[in-house]
Amino acid sequence: MTVRPRRSVLFMPGSNARAMEKARSLPADAVIFDLEDAVAPDAKEQARAQAVAAVRAGGYGRREVIVRVNAGTTPWSRDDLAAVAASGADAVLLPKVESPDTVHDALGVLAAHGAPAGLSLWCMLETPRGILNAASIATASPRVTALVMGTSDLTKDLHARHTRDRVPLLMSLELCVLAARAAGIAALDGVHLDLADDAGFEAACRQAADLGFDGKTLIHPKTIAKANEVFAPAPADVEWSRRVIAAHAEAVAQARGLVVLDGRLIENLHVEEAQRIVALAEAIEALASE
Repeated sequence: MTVRPRRSVLFMPGSNARAMEKARSLPADAVIFDLEDAVAPDAKEQARAQAVAAVRAGGYGRREVIVRVNAGTTPWSRDDLAAVAASGADAVLLPKVESPDTVHDALGVLAAHGAPAGLSLWCMLETPRGILNAASIATASPRVTALVMGTSDLTKDLHARHTRDRVPLLMSLELCVLAARAAGIAALDGVHLDLADDAGFEAACRQAADLGFDGKTLIHPKTIAKANEVFAPAPADVEWSRRVIAAHAEAVAQARGLVVLDGRLIENLHVEEAQRIVALAEAIEALASE
């Protein structure tokens, strides 16, 4: 089973070459070089060139490297996609995706500029229409491998209030996870904007993990450690999962149909989840050993 940790996914401005250099030594599972919100209009072209140069230079180890392009409605989108297509990035993050058409349009541009088969698309859900179309976006192409919540823009469009418990966003968050799980892809929670609110950030991480998200997008390196902690499987869960896998394997070898471990009935669904947890723990260990 191949699992990629995406506990901490750090946004970095494409206009900040020093930050992208620093990303090579940060313990984030993935980095997103941003050409959209974090870059002023008059700096778009420079940011694009710097981000692509950083990706091509490499040195990010096992971390996933993603580039967020500008939205298709802007004058920079096609040039962004063309530049990133053959850069060696792991994925392109499309902002403000509202329908499969956005995915198909982006794929057309990428294909025309030599994008390799392994280049993935991540789609941001940050509008009401995007949330309502989450399922069709998630299955728009086999290249779509992650849905990313854009909670700030979504809150604005919903005319909702920013609350510590995020109750106004719960339905949207759950729809994102449902669509991602139905499609067999990753789901990432949105950023937490208040960098002074450590308790609020941790609460949001724990809520997202409880809901089923794989990780959280971040805007500052200081939040990486907590996200990594919260979204990683607990050591006790990893130990239990290994025992579940071993007990099931022993039962199969002995042609026993019933598996009981510490008085608990073990079914195939428990074995599948145990395998996922162990694979995730091993992938996290491999990242940390670099």
